Formats: sequence, C-alpha cells, structure tokens
Amino acid sequence: NVDWRYQTWQIGVTVTDSTFLYLIFYFVFSVLGNFNYFFFAAHLIDVAIGVPALRIILQAITYNGKELVLTVGLLSIVCYIYTVLAFNFFREFYVAEGEEGEDPDQKCHDVFTCFVFHLYQGVRAGGGIGDVIEPPDGADNEYVRILFDFSFFLFITLILLAIIQGFIIDAFGALRDQLQGVEDELAGNCFICSISSDYLDQIPHGFDTHVQKEHNLANYLFFLMYLINKDESDYTGQETFVWNMYQERCWDFFPAGDCFRKQYESELGGGGG
Repeated sequence: NVDWRYQTWQIGVTVTDSTFLYLIFYFVFSVLGNFNYFFFAAHLIDVAIGVPALRIILQAITYNGKELVLTVGLLSIVCYIYTVLAFNFFREFYVAEGEEGEDPDQKCHDVFTCFVFHLYQGVRAGGGIGDVIEPPDGADNEYVRILFDFSFFLFITLILLAIIQGFIIDAFGALRDQLQGVEDELAGNCFICSISSDYLDQIPHGFDTHVQKEHNLANYLFFLMYLINKDESDYTGQETFVWNMYQERCWDFFPAGDCFRKQYESELGGGGG
C-alpha cells in the first residue's frame, strides 16, 4: 500500500526546501549561461552558501522578511505623501537649469516622475531630499521648504531606514545566538532524552557512550524510515504504537528525561528499600 498522505507531504517538503530551490536556481542559471555568459556570474553566490559564516548574513536579510516588506511599504507610502506635497507646493525647486541649448531638467513635472525621483534620489541621499534639489535661499516659502526638507530627513532617512537596518542587524544577532545555543545544547545534553552531560559523565565517557550507542539520533531516524517503508499489516505492537504517534506528529515515544542508567538506578533504589 502506498501512503499517499506521506508521499504528498514528502513532495511538499521537497519543493519548499530552501536547498532544493537553490539547486533549481543554480541549474536554471547554468542552462541560461550557455546562451549568455552573464548568467554564470550568479554562481558566485555559491561562495556565500558554502561558508556558514556568510550564510548567516544571507539568512539575516530574510529572517524578518515580513517586517522588512511592511516597513519598505510604509516607507513608500510616506515617500508618496512627500511627493504629493512637493508636486503641489515646491515644484519650482525640482527644475534644474540645463546646459546651453537644452531644456531645463524637470524632476517633478508629473506625479509619477516626482515619486520615482523621491524614492530613488531622496531616499539614497545622505541628507534627504534637500541634498538633490535646488536650495530654498530667498524663496517666499523658504521656511516651509526647510521644514519639508528636515521632516523628510527625519522620518525617512533617520527613522525608517534605520528601522530597516535594525531589522537586519537584530536578525543577524538572533541567528548567531540561536546557532550558538543549538551547539551548546547538543554539546551539553542528549538530543533524544535531554539529560545533561554532567549527570552522564559521572562515569568515564558516560555522555559519549550514551549519545553514540544508547540514544543515537541516526538509529531513531532509521527506525522511522523502517516503519515508513514497512507494510502496516506486518507491524508489531510496539511498531504500531510508534507509527500511530508518528502519524499524529506526536513525539512522546522519545524517552524524554529517561535512559537505561536512570532505570537501573531506580531499580537499585527500589530493591534497597
């Protein structure tokens, strides 16, 4: 019998796996590179994927992906509000004199062009939109223009861009701490039963022997694969019990907090009483 539920789940896991998607991307660009050598340049990304320290940097960009997208959307909205203000009240400052015989460079002659200019030039400018348009010196609305420039610099350059940078920096720190925490957990505790090495190492090489022989993770994985490939009608009672829990994604069959040594000590304690 074919377990279609498992097969469907396996296909879903495969096609959504980041490694699988990366290999598909790699393969597509390899094929396209035969038509244009430009596409082979994308293979240099493999350097960042192959080095764990660099991979964390890439993961930090996508770790808070939803928050980053929403913040960029908010930045675009705020930028559009400033575009409307500029188009209606400060359009004369967006006209740069052209060279002799050329028409003036109008950066805000329609709303779309004005929005693109604010998004491309204003956001990238270190001092905000005021750095890339004509200064307000001597204009009738000089003080209003100064307030416009300063608020654009405050809300977009200082606050929103800093928030985006903060998301990436915080994600990098969180991923680094998470990785370090996993390494410390695996080095000091058994993955299967979570018993610490301090308890198991009360006898020589106790922890190493425990994780390599008694609670070897590979043995548990092999057992699950054995159940997946075995006909359910041939299951023993214990195998049926584990398979039913696995079907419900319940992992209570793992001996959390228990091992042979603890059982032996309990038996000794019970016998002595």
